[in-house]
Amino acid sequence: MIWTVKGRALKCGGRTLVMGILNVTPDSFSDGGKFLDPEAAVARGVRMLAEGADIVDVGGESTRPGSEPVSEAREIERVVPVIAALSRLPGALVSVDTTKARVAEEALAAGAAIINDVTALRGDPRMASVAAASGAGVVLMHMLGSPKSMQESPVYGDVVAEIAAFLKERMAAAAAAGIARDAVVVDPGIGFGKTLEHNLEILRRLREFAALGRPLLVGPSRKSFIGGILDGLPPKDRLEGTAAAVALCAAGGAAIVRVHDVLAMSRVVRVADAIRDGKV
Repeated sequence: MIWTVKGRALKCGGRTLVMGILNVTPDSFSDGGKFLDPEAAVARGVRMLAEGADIVDVGGESTRPGSEPVSEAREIERVVPVIAALSRLPGALVSVDTTKARVAEEALAAGAAIINDVTALRGDPRMASVAAASGAGVVLMHMLGSPKSMQESPVYGDVVAEIAAFLKERMAAAAAAGIARDAVVVDPGIGFGKTLEHNLEILRRLREFAALGRPLLVGPSRKSFIGGILDGLPPKDRLEGTAAAVALCAAGGAAIVRVHDVLAMSRVVRVADAIRDGKV
């Protein structure tokens, strides 16, 4: 399966692709503040690419549970210099993690090729048209509610069936807005309006999302469900738990994994892919 991003074709479904998380924020749940300085953020992005990241995902607004939104201007100020610097590197592929159309426009102009929108194009009425006009790749993610409220007693009947139905509807909305089908990737939204049990159910049943007919991106990295399993370990101590989740994602049908620890997780998916496919 091919994911087309600004004319570039990424093969999905063989080797598991790695998307590195670069939070240019003061308050992200795991690494908030570490890369708020543009020079530090660019250096981290360069290191991610060297460690095996296929994509560097740059975000300037935290979407952790309970987080507050930031202004367009502040978000642009945070992400655009970093995206511009990384996009100039040979072969680098950069995405912008945003829900705001103006931020996406500025990021795309600076060299980003992918819009990673946790609202699945619902947060800003202009986002779909911006994506369609640019030819950018688009990640459509499921989230119950908003980051501020999403963990307030989330309830589902069949969590996988409901997420799949939502993603199918958002794919149809994207197509109606003129976004090419092969530009779309779907994300079930681990940790975005889900309990620990919901997250485990989603990860156990990943293969059911194959019916949507598009590559699947999954982001389990350092998430709270891992801490819940491992007796409350804080995010910085969730490397091994993340590795287990990432390996099972690769084995279970994820085409792309979104992670903080790029070097370690690149190695994890290489081994998981080799075991899954029976070859190196």
